[in-house]
Amino acid sequence: MRGEIHLDCDVLIVGGGPSGLSAALVLGRAKRSVIVIDEGRPRNAVTRQSHGFLTRDNIKPMELRQIAREQLQTYPVNILDDTVVEIETRQDWFVIHSKKNKIHAKKVIFASGLKEHLPEIEGLQEAYGVSVFSCPYCDGWEHRDQPLAIIGNGENLFTYCKLISNWSEDLIVLSDGPTILSIEEQQQLKDRNITLIEEPIKELKSIDGRLTEITFEENDSIQRTAAFLLNTYATQFTTLPEKLGVELNEKGGYQTKRHGRTSTDGLYIIGDAAKRFTGLIGAASEGYETGIAVNLDLINEEWDEKS
Repeated sequence: MRGEIHLDCDVLIVGGGPSGLSAALVLGRAKRSVIVIDEGRPRNAVTRQSHGFLTRDNIKPMELRQIAREQLQTYPVNILDDTVVEIETRQDWFVIHSKKNKIHAKKVIFASGLKEHLPEIEGLQEAYGVSVFSCPYCDGWEHRDQPLAIIGNGENLFTYCKLISNWSEDLIVLSDGPTILSIEEQQQLKDRNITLIEEPIKELKSIDGRLTEITFEENDSIQRTAAFLLNTYATQFTTLPEKLGVELNEKGGYQTKRHGRTSTDGLYIIGDAAKRFTGLIGAASEGYETGIAVNLDLINEEWDEKS
């Protein structure tokens, strides 16, 4: 590619979120040369605050990333704002082509995450991340004991209803059409004063992203202060691992073994790209463990080369 810069490293990491940066920290401290390529479009960018990360509860997502980037400057870690477009495998290394660079790496870690495709409901995009969420462990506390709605109609709806009811008993379930809940499940909701509305949703009304009202096609409406989505229909941020022979599992995550190893030697996948959902601290933990595993793999290979 004309004008591209040629770089070499021990490990290339695709994705600059908690899992990718945590792996970079471990590897950098192990004296490994690391390149992190990050597009700067994290899944949680719409969220005003992140929760549940010990010592960093209530932090802004981009602030957490910035702190991590600053701390990584101590180590042989180079973070590039770039996009990977192609990866080729060689006998003992990978050739990575990005929009700006050509990189040779012994190992590649995908920490590329997912991208969401929200239901097509008017007003949802404006409220998502402010008063409409998908993870109660991330955002339930801030809306505890408030009038909440559940929006969705997938196979796990009943289980999700039980989950969300932990944070508030003032709960209305909106299936946005005929529900898939069984008669028995509907009765259990009714016994717990949880209302089910099957009427199609027309609009979510909000002020500065803060939900105030949900209207329906027949012009009825309810007042709610927050809502939780059963499904955000997230898909892989990149399909490059598939081109390298890694298959998706039944849940849409990449198939991995222990410590993110895949069917392709030297290729690892961690975080939401593999598990579908890990949470911030879970992703960071997985990055830490995989960073150690990758370093041990490199140590063993280098040891054998000298034998």
